[in-house]
Amino acid sequence: MRRLRELAARTPADRERYVDLLRALAIILVVLGHWAVAAIAYDADGDPTGRSALPELPWAYPLTWVVQVMPVFFIVGGFANAASLTAHRQRGGDATGWLLGRSARLLRPTTALLVVLAAGALTARLVGAEAPLIRTVVWFATIPLWFLAAYLVVVPLTPVTYALHRRLGLAVPVALAALVAAGDLGRALGPAELALPNYLFGWLAVHQLGFAWQETRADTTGPRPAATTAGGATARTTGADRDGTTGADRAGTAATRGLRSRRLPTSRRAGVAMLLGGLTVAVLLTGPGPYPVSMINIPGEPLDNAAPPSVALLAVTTAQLGLILLLRTGADRWLRRSRPWQAVIAVNAVVLTVFLWHLSAVILLVGALDAAGVLPTPPPGSAAWLAWRLPWVLMLAVVLAVLIAVFGPIEGRTRRPAAARPPADGAPERADRRRATARTALTAAAFAAVVYGLVANSTAPKEAAEPLGVPVAALVAYLAGAGVLRLLRSGWGSRG
Repeated sequence: MRRLRELAARTPADRERYVDLLRALAIILVVLGHWAVAAIAYDADGDPTGRSALPELPWAYPLTWVVQVMPVFFIVGGFANAASLTAHRQRGGDATGWLLGRSARLLRPTTALLVVLAAGALTARLVGAEAPLIRTVVWFATIPLWFLAAYLVVVPLTPVTYALHRRLGLAVPVALAALVAAGDLGRALGPAELALPNYLFGWLAVHQLGFAWQETRADTTGPRPAATTAGGATARTTGADRDGTTGADRAGTAATRGLRSRRLPTSRRAGVAMLLGGLTVAVLLTGPGPYPVSMINIPGEPLDNAAPPSVALLAVTTAQLGLILLLRTGADRWLRRSRPWQAVIAVNAVVLTVFLWHLSAVILLVGALDAAGVLPTPPPGSAAWLAWRLPWVLMLAVVLAVLIAVFGPIEGRTRRPAAARPPADGAPERADRRRATARTALTAAAFAAVVYGLVANSTAPKEAAEPLGVPVAALVAYLAGAGVLRLLRSGWGSRG
C-alpha cells in the first residue's frame, strides 16, 4: 500500500488518468464476460469441457455491445502509443528504440504464459495424458492471444500511422472504415477470405482514434497557437478574406477541413452525437441489416462482427467512444481522489497478466472441482446455472489472484525505453547508419516471427496432437522473435 501511495503522489498533474481507468475497466470486463458465459459440461469420455453459453442466451446478445471492449483497448492503446512515442522522441530516441521498449511490456508476460503452458503440457504428456486433450486445454488457455496478435501488428506500424495522422488527421480512420466496408462486402459476396484485411484495417481505424484523442489532450495541456480554432483550422474573420474567399466558398470545404483535423471533438455535443449516431447505425445494420446482433462470435452465425472487425463493430465503437467522452468529466474528478487512483495504478501494473491468465484460472478451478467430485454442470440459461454465476466468478477471482501474485511481478519489472545513445567519438557515420538499418530490420523480423507464432497457435486445430500444447513451429518462431527483441533491447548489435 505504501508503494501505491507513493506512485499516486508522484503522478504528474497533467496525466490523463481516465485512459488508465479505461484500460483497467476494459480488461476487467473481458475477464468477467468470459467467466460469466462459461458453460462447463462432461463429454462422452467423462472429461470436463467448456464452451460459451451465448448461443443459448439470445437475450444477452445486446449486452455484448457493452462487454465487447476490445475497441476501447485499441483506442486507449492509440492514445498511450502516441503519447509515449512523442515523449521517447523528445528524449532523443528513435522509433525502433521506442518499439523495442514497447515489446518488453507486451512480450515478457506472454512469454511466461507460453513457457509455463508448454512445460505443463510436456509434463502431462510424460505422465500419460493424450496429446489431443493436452492441445485442447492449452488452446483454451491461449484464446486471449488472438487479440494480442492483432495488437502486435498494429503497434509496430505506429510510427507510420502516427505520421499519417499528423498529416491527414481523421481522414485516415474514415478511409480505413471504408476499407472495412469493402471487406464486409467481399465476405458477403464470397469468398470470405476477402475480409481478412479487416483484421488490420479495422483495428488500425480504432487505434487512429486514440491518436486523435491524445492530440486533443496534448493541445489542452501544452502550448496552443492563439490563431487556431478547436477544429484545427486557422481562425478567419467573417465576410471575404484577403484572397477574396467568401464564407460561402469556405462552407463548401468545411467537411474536408473537419476530416483533416488531427483532434478528436470532445465536447458534450460531440459525445452525444457519437453515442446516438453510432447506436442508430448499429441498430440499422443488425436489425434490418445483415449483421448479427452479437458483437462476440456466436457459433453458426454467417458473419462474425469481431473476427475480423466489421462495420457494425465500428458503429458500436463510435457509440462507445461517445459514452466515454460523456463520462470523462465525472471520472476525472473521481480519479483525483487518492484511493480510486491507487486502485487504477494497481490494476494497470498487472493488467496484461490478468488478461493472459484469466482462462488458465478456469482450467485450474474446473480441474480442482472435478478432482474433488463437486463440479456443477447445470444447463446454460437454467435457474441453477444463473445462481451458480456469483460463486463461480468469486472462486475464479481467488484463483486468478494467486496467478497474479506468482506471475504479475514479471510484468511489473518492465522499464521505460531508453533514449538512443549517440555514436562513439570517431565512429564512421556510414557504419552507424548500417547498424541502425540492421537494428530496424531485425526488430521488424522479430515482431513478424512473434506474430506468426501467435497466429499459428490460434489457427491450429484445438484437438491436434501437439505434445507441447502449442504447435512446435509456432512456439519456436515466437521464442526466436522474442529472444531477438530481448537481445536488441539489451544493446546487442548497436555498437561496432
